[in-house]
Amino acid sequence: MEMNLADMLSYADIHELGRIAHTYECECNGHSKNELIQSILSTAMRKDIFEKHIQSLSLENIRFLNSLLSDPRNAFNMEELIARAQQSRFQKVESSEDWNPRDMILKFKKLGWLFNGYSQQTKYLFHVPADLKRRFSDVLAKQFKQDLVKTEEPLIYRDEQVLLVDDIFHFLTAVAQQEMPLTADGFMYKKQLGQLLASLSVQEGLVAKGTWRFGYGRMFKEYPNRFSLIYDYCYYHQFISEHGLVLRITEAGKERLLEGKKESVTDVYTFWLRLYKNPIPNLQSIAVWLDRLCDQWVTLASIVDLFSKLVKPFYYDGSESIVEQRIIQMMMHLGLIRIGEDHTYGAVIQVTKLGSKVIRGISIAEEDKVVLF
Repeated sequence: MEMNLADMLSYADIHELGRIAHTYECECNGHSKNELIQSILSTAMRKDIFEKHIQSLSLENIRFLNSLLSDPRNAFNMEELIARAQQSRFQKVESSEDWNPRDMILKFKKLGWLFNGYSQQTKYLFHVPADLKRRFSDVLAKQFKQDLVKTEEPLIYRDEQVLLVDDIFHFLTAVAQQEMPLTADGFMYKKQLGQLLASLSVQEGLVAKGTWRFGYGRMFKEYPNRFSLIYDYCYYHQFISEHGLVLRITEAGKERLLEGKKESVTDVYTFWLRLYKNPIPNLQSIAVWLDRLCDQWVTLASIVDLFSKLVKPFYYDGSESIVEQRIIQMMMHLGLIRIGEDHTYGAVIQVTKLGSKVIRGISIAEEDKVVLF
C-alpha cells in the first residue's frame, strides 16, 4: 500500500516527530503530536525548503537517494539500505574509519525521508513516502537538466532502430546454414568470426589482442561489444549450443527461424539490463534518467559528465567510459538512443520514440540478474 508523508507522520511516535521538527527548525508545541505533524508538513513540503535540502546533499547522498528512487518497491530492510549506502561511496578515503553507512540512513530519517513501518510485519522495514519519491525525482531532474547542454537537431545522426533484432535473426540463420568449429576455449575462430561480423548490418572489428575485457557477458572477452550481446542473448535463450567444440543451432533456434519470428527490442533490452547490471548496479536508473532528460538533443559530453558521477568504476573501466561505451553506445545499438554530430559541440544524443516506449514499459527487480557460465 502506498503511503504519503502525512500518513507516515501520523503513525510516527512523538520522539521521531520531535527529531524531524528539529531538523526543519519548526516552531511549535513539541508535546502536541498534531501540532508537530502540521508544522512538519507545512515546512518540509515547502518548495524552497525541500529544494534547499536536496541541493545541499553530498554526492554520496544523491547516489543513495537515486538508488531508492529507481526501485519500484517502497520498503527496504536495514541490510539493503546499508548495502546501498556503501555502494554510494566510490573512493575509500583515508579517514573512512569515521564513515558509517548508518549515519546516512539516520540523516534521511531525521529529514522525514525514511520511516520505520508501523505494523508488526513492517516495523523492521524502512519506507519512503510515495509523494516524496515523486518530488525527489522532479527536483533532481530539474537539477540534472541545469547541467546539460541542449543543441539543435544535427544534420546527420545514427539511429540503428531494429537492426540488432535483425542481426540476431541473421546470426541464427548463419549458424543454421553452417555449423562452426570452436577453439579449445570455446570461441569462434578469427577467420569465421571476421566473416560473420562483416555480414552484419553494423560493422564491428575484432577485439584487439591483449585487451582487458570481462564483466559484460560470457563472450565479452573475445567478441566485440554488440556481437557479444547478440551471442549471449542467443546462448541464454538456448537458440544455439556449443557441444563438442562446435557451434550449432538448437531445435528452439530452428523453430524461431521457421516461424520467421524476430525478437522484440523490449526482450533484448530487458536481457541487456539483467546482464549489464552485474558490473553497473544502477544501470536501470540511468536508463530511466536518460529517457527523462534526453527527449531533446543534448551533448554527449554533458551527459557523460553528469552520469559518470553516479556510476561506479568497474575495475579498469572508468566511470566515463562506462557511461559512454557500455551504456550510451549499447543503448544506441538497441535502437533506444540516436547519436548525431553537431559542428560546434561534437557528439550529441537523443532518446528515440521507440527508446522512450521501451524504457518506460520495463521495470525489473533489483535482484533480477543474468549470470552466464
